[in-house]
Amino acid sequence: MRLRNILICLTAALGSGLFDAGAQHTLTAVAGTGISTARFYPDEETRTLWGAHDIGVSWRYYSPTPRFVGAMGADLEYIRRGFSLGYTYTTEIVDDKEIRNYEYYTRRINTLMLPLVWQPHFYMARNHLRFYIEAAVFFSYNMSSTYVYDDNPSKGGGDYPYKSVRDNRLGYGLAGGAGFSLLFGQVEFGLRARYWFGYSDLLKNRNKYYDSATDGQENPFYYSPLRSPLDNITLSITLGWRFNKGGFDSWNVKREKRSRSREVFKYSLD
Repeated sequence: MRLRNILICLTAALGSGLFDAGAQHTLTAVAGTGISTARFYPDEETRTLWGAHDIGVSWRYYSPTPRFVGAMGADLEYIRRGFSLGYTYTTEIVDDKEIRNYEYYTRRINTLMLPLVWQPHFYMARNHLRFYIEAAVFFSYNMSSTYVYDDNPSKGGGDYPYKSVRDNRLGYGLAGGAGFSLLFGQVEFGLRARYWFGYSDLLKNRNKYYDSATDGQENPFYYSPLRSPLDNITLSITLGWRFNKGGFDSWNVKREKRSRSREVFKYSLD
C-alpha cells in the first residue's frame, strides 16, 4: 500500500509538472529551400547548387521566468544537400588570358538533420511580433544520394552507391540564423533564415581511402580529398502552434526594479 501511494503521488506530481510545462511549448512546421556547396581541401572547382529543399518540424520550450530570455528546443528536418564539382575543363585564350570551361558533376544528398537549438528573442507590437536569433549544434544522417554529369550524361548517373570504406553517412556541425514570427492567437506564422556549417566530412580522407580512381563513374575524384564538409543556407516559412491561449508566463512576470543605493553624507560644523 505504501509503495502504491508513493507511485500515485509521483504520477500526479509528474502529470501536474508536464501540464504546467506544456503551456510553455510550441510545435512548428517548417518548409523552404536554399543553396548548398562543399568545402574541399585541397581546393577544387565548385559552384553553388540551388534546390536545397528542407521540410521538418521544430519544438520549443520557453522559460517561464524572465531570467532566461528565449527558448530551447530541437528540430527534425529533411534537407536535400549537395555539391557541384568541376571535374574536367577545356581552355581557351582570350586577350592573352586563359579561360577554363568546366564540365560539372553534381551530387545531391538526402539528409536527416537534428539540430539542438538555443533561440534568444524579443517581442514587439504588444507581443504580436517576435524577432529571434538562434544558435545550434546539429547531427545528421545521409539517407540516400544521386549523381549526374551535367554536361556529359553519357558518363552515367542515377543512385549513388554508398561504401562504408569511402563514405560517411553520419555528420555534425553548427548552425545559426535569425527570423521573425507574427502571432495570431495561438498561431505563429513566420520566416526563418539559417546557415548550416558542416564540420564532418562527406568522404573519408585519403589516409583511409586513397585510390578513388578504382571506383566507378559515381566518384569523380582521382584521390579522396583530405576535407569535404558541406554547407547550406536555407530560407524557410514557419507555421507554429502555441499550447497556451493566454500567452507565455514570461510575458506576465514583471522584472524587479533595481534599487539604487544612495549614500547621504552629513557634515557637522564643530
